[in-house]
Amino acid sequence: QVQLVESGGGLVQAGGSLRLSCAASGRTFSMSAMGWFRQAPGKEREFVAGHRRSPGSAYYSDSVKGRFTVSRDNAENTVYLQMNSLEPEDTAVYYCAGTFYVGDNLRAAADFGSWGQGTQVTVSS
Repeated sequence: QVQLVESGGGLVQAGGSLRLSCAASGRTFSMSAMGWFRQAPGKEREFVAGHRRSPGSAYYSDSVKGRFTVSRDNAENTVYLQMNSLEPEDTAVYYCAGTFYVGDNLRAAADFGSWGQGTQVTVSS
């Protein structure tokens, strides 16, 4: 069992920054990857960023590449999403997810079995 709790969402103006945190507890030591997804009203949940435990590398969707940075603190069992140069189109509920599935650059929500409750990010123009 894995529990994921997100925090750090809020309201920010366009061009601003936010940092999301995801605290993991439970059987996290063998999780192969952590990811961030988002879902805007009326849209499907979409992949934002992922971090593979081994070799400790990050990967991103094209829409956030160069603006967002995902990092993982294994000692603290926490994954972060630093979001810079935010745009109104980034407004969504952001979810943290984890997986034990071993694969390269997992991006499908179906590949992630553990999910947090979500945190709202609103970017005003």
